[in-house]
Amino acid sequence: MTEHLEIPSASGAFDAIAAGPPDGRPVLLLHGFPQTAIAWETQVAALGDQGFRAVAPDTRGYSPGVRPLHADAYGVSELVGDVLAVADALAWDRLDLVGHDWGGAVAWWTAARHAERLRTLTAVSTPHPGALGEAHRTDDDQRRRSRYQQDWRGPDTEARFLADDAAFLRSLYGGNVSDRDVDEYVRRLSEPGALSAALNYYRADRPDAAVGKIRTPTLYVWGTEDVALGPTAARATENWVSGPYAFHALQGVGHWVPDEAGDALTGLIVDHLNGN
Repeated sequence: MTEHLEIPSASGAFDAIAAGPPDGRPVLLLHGFPQTAIAWETQVAALGDQGFRAVAPDTRGYSPGVRPLHADAYGVSELVGDVLAVADALAWDRLDLVGHDWGGAVAWWTAARHAERLRTLTAVSTPHPGALGEAHRTDDDQRRRSRYQQDWRGPDTEARFLADDAAFLRSLYGGNVSDRDVDEYVRRLSEPGALSAALNYYRADRPDAAVGKIRTPTLYVWGTEDVALGPTAARATENWVSGPYAFHALQGVGHWVPDEAGDALTGLIVDHLNGN
C-alpha cells in the first residue's frame, strides 16, 4: 500500500506517494510528461515491500503548491534544486534516483551536478542528454521523432491538448496507460495553469543543460518501440557513462515503460539497487 505525503520546500509543498519503512534505503522516483507520481505506483509499492523507502513526488508544475507560471522557472538549476530540496526535507543524505521521460532528464542532470548525493541512477526511456543531442545533430530519424517538442512550445498548445474532453492529450498514451490513470492525469492537467506549467518543461531555454560523462552506477531501460526516443541515442548512451553501466532494451515496449512493462522494470530496478 502507498501513502500520501506533502513534502515542504522553499518553493512550496510537493505532493507525493510513498511506501516502505521510514528507515529504509531511500529511493526517489521522478515522473515525466504528461503524468504524475501515480505513474510509479507499482514500483513504489514493490520497493516498499522489499524494505526500501520509496517516494515519488508530483514534480514542479504538477504539484499545485509548486506551479510557477513562467518558463524560466523550469531551468536545470530549478529542477535539480527540487530533487535536492525533497531529499533534504526527507533527511536523505544519499539516495537512489529513478526518472522516466522528463524525470529521466532531471535525473541525468542531477547525477552530473551532484554525484555525491546519489548511490545509483536509473533512467527510463530518456537517454543521456549528450547522446540525445548528438543524435539530434546527426540522425534524421531522431530529428523526426523530436519535432513535436518545438511544436508544443506554441501558444495554442493548451487549447489543442484540452479540446473535446482532452482528446489529443488522451491520445498521447496510445492505449498503453490505464483508463483510471489517464483520467487522473487529465483531471490534474485541467486544473488552472497546470498544463501550461507542464509544457514549460518544453518551453524553457536551458543554455546550461550540457552534461558530461556520468560516474554514478547507472541503469538505462529503453523500449524498442518508443516513438519519441530512437535507437541511435539509446545505444550511444553507454559512451556517456564512465561508471558501472547496464542497458536493457525491452523488446516490443513503447515509451510508457512503467505502465507497459511494470513488473519487468521493477525487477531491473531492484536488481540494480541490490547490486550497487
